[in-house]
Order: sequence, then structure tokens, then C-alpha cells
Amino acid sequence: MSSANNNVLIVEDSGSIAVVYESWLTRAGFSAQIVESGEEALEMIRGGDFRVVLLDLQLPDISGLDVLDAIASEKLGVTVVVVTASGSIMTAVDAMRRGAYDFVVKPAAEERLVTTTRNAMEREVLQKAVSQIRASYAKKSDTHGFIGNSLPMIAVYKTIDAVAQSNASVFITGESGTGKELCAEAIHKASPRKKAQFVALNCAAIPKDLIESEIFGHLKGAFTGATSDRDGAAMAANGGTLFLDEVCEMDIRLQSKLLRFLQTGTVQKVGSDKLSKVDVRIVCATNRDPVQEVEEGRFREDLFYRLHVVPVLLPPLRERGTDVVDIARDLLTAISAEEGKAFAAFASDAEDLLLSHRWPGNVRELQNVIRNAVILNDAETLEADMLNIAGATVLAPGAGRVNAPSTVDEVDRIELNLNQSFAEIEREIIEAAIVRCGNSIPKASQMLDLSPSTIYRKKESWEDE
Repeated sequence: MSSANNNVLIVEDSGSIAVVYESWLTRAGFSAQIVESGEEALEMIRGGDFRVVLLDLQLPDISGLDVLDAIASEKLGVTVVVVTASGSIMTAVDAMRRGAYDFVVKPAAEERLVTTTRNAMEREVLQKAVSQIRASYAKKSDTHGFIGNSLPMIAVYKTIDAVAQSNASVFITGESGTGKELCAEAIHKASPRKKAQFVALNCAAIPKDLIESEIFGHLKGAFTGATSDRDGAAMAANGGTLFLDEVCEMDIRLQSKLLRFLQTGTVQKVGSDKLSKVDVRIVCATNRDPVQEVEEGRFREDLFYRLHVVPVLLPPLRERGTDVVDIARDLLTAISAEEGKAFAAFASDAEDLLLSHRWPGNVRELQNVIRNAVILNDAETLEADMLNIAGATVLAPGAGRVNAPSTVDEVDRIELNLNQSFAEIEREIIEAAIVRCGNSIPKASQMLDLSPSTIYRKKESWEDE
């Protein structure tokens, strides 16, 4: 790295400590500069090319917290690591709430200081890259029918753009309700085949003794109930796209016929010995793990490799960050119009609840919750108590822990112990932040710059201890 992109500003009024920090960082490959006051630090940050600031909170002129506030309000674009002699948990929490990335307690160890600085440097680079990616997709009018610009979904959009121009088979995986059919149709609409038919077939919804006929067609009299000749889905999709949803539900005996169809591009109707040539692009989907289905003998390995040319993984709603609020707003507008209601927005507590729930049923569950709330209530703003979310819970402070804080006042009395492991300190901070935010995990996640799903995963691991 050149000095132009690894500059660190050390804000420390103790000259001897500052020089030690400078020597550690220089030895680690950083370019460090020292200032002794808050005002001087702000002047340097405004006019310099610093990416990371090591900020002491006890300064001779203004508080380090005031420096953090100025950095945030002026959007100075640096990542701040707080270095403080104070062991108060609230000092660390307050600093993070004001925008600090991390903190180091004095006396700082060399490895801890250097590692934290390096992580802060990498985070700053990543944040800029993420912002550029999101900005570029925010300007795109076509997100293929999906809503949201979270990074997992941007990856999906880019995959759709790339694969649409190919004839390769696509295998979409994802939990129920994540939009697999919407993804398949988006691939079709973005492809040169868009003028031909998109034919969707749910392999789980058709009896196994009829699915062969549904895909390949049949002749009159081929079986009981076949009163006339009938083309199947493959023939109907000729020139277009055939979407086989829940393909792992297909009977193992029919899988061999589907494999032969993929290899030859020919269709043989049930009851016929005639082969007909078709030009079909195959897109399939499942909410199961296809690799596990192959390993357990329920899905042919050769068919899997035929279909699994381009994999697309749709992320669950709980991993899409604030996309859930954007989707909910869109659903609220549409459902309110359908039901003749006046709902126009969500209250902040309702948005917090939407962000904190894990949504095991994904978008389908969200749609049901919004429709339920709209039907049963009349207002312009949808409040949290109108949302009937099954299994929604608020994290109880101190769950499974004797000495966890239970009130905001108790938070101020927690002290960091330097003999604790980092995992224990992290847990102290997260639990205290949740209490400080009135038991709102979304608000605590914003304070600590963590995603709500990360806090929930950590909570689950603590409860298992």
C-alpha cells in the first residue's frame, strides 16, 4: 500500500503514548501522523487524506465524543477507532452510537492496536466499494421485478443479466417464498427468447403418474382419461423457456426421461413412438439441497450436472437487511389499494419489528402479515401493534445470564475487565446496547453497526451455552 491510501491520524495528548503507537503502526506498514487536540484533529481530517483515526476520548480542548459528532455531521469519511483509558461500558457504547467503528482500552497491546487499525482500514475500503455498487444499482430502473438493493440481491441481479443471454440450464435454489419463479421469469424476459412462451410447471403439485404427460404430452387413449391428443409443457415452451419448479420432487423413474430429453432435445408423447424436435431452455428450482438429494439417492447425479450449469442462490429475507422494509412499503401500497384502505406508511416501531423478525416464510409470509394488518385495521399509518407476526419476540436482556443488565441505569455500572476474552466483552456491549435501545434489536444493530441477523445469531449461540 502507498502512503496515499493507508494514512492513520493518531489523536493523543500524551506524547510518549502517541510515539509508541506511531512506531507500532509504522512497523506494520502504515503511515501515521500525530496531533494532540480535538480541534487540531478536525482540521487535519478536513484537509488531509486520512482513512483511519485513532481517537483518544480525553483531550485537552474538546471531548473525543465531540470530535466523533463533528466527523459524522460533516460526513468527513474516515473510520474512527476509539482509544480510551475509561473502562466504562457506556463509554464504548456511546462512542459506537456516535459512529466509532471499534474501541481499544488503554493500555493497548501492539497486536490489538495494529489488528484493529488494519480491520478499520479494510472496512473503509469495503464500505466505499459497497456504496458504489449500491449507487450504480439504485440508478437502474430494472431490478427484474424484485425490490431491494442489498448486496445479496445485487449479486442476483448481476447473475440474471449475465445468464439471460445464454442457453445454458439454470438451477435456482432458495427457501420457499424467496421468489424462485420470479427469478426464472426474469431470466426469460431478459433473454432473446422473451417473445416465445415461458411455461412454468410445479413438479410437486402434479401426481407422479401424470407428470410425464404434463411435460411431454400424450396421445388419445394412452391412459385412462386421455380423451384427446395433448401437447405437453415442453412443446408449449418451444422457442422459449420451460421452468420446472420443485424439480427435486420428480419421481426417480421420470428423471431418466427428462435427462434423455435434455440430451437429445426431442419429445416423445406418452403412447407414441414418434420423436419431435423442440428448442427449449430449461430453468429449474428447488427449496431442497440438491447436493444432499443426490447423495441420498433421490436425484440422479447425471441429471443434476445437466441442470446445474449456472446456479443461482436466492437469499432468504432475513439476510437482505433493509430490503424487508422496502418490500413491505410496496406491499402496503398495493394491498391498501386493493382493500380500499388509506394506509400510506409504517410507523418507526413497525419498521423496527419488521427488521427484527427472521421471516421463515420469507416474502410470502411478509405479504400475509401486511394483508392481515390492512384488513383488520383502519388508519393512515400502520403501527407495530397492528402486525400479527407469529413467533415475533423481543430479546429479553440477560437471557440465560445472571449478571446481564436489566435496566438502562444498570448499564452505566458495568465495567470492562481486561482479563475477559474479546467474545465476553462483545457480549457485554451487545446486551448493554440492546437495553440502552429499549430492547430494540434493530436500533441496537444501528448503534453497533451490526446487522440484526448477526445479533440474533449471537443471541442463539449464547442461549445454547
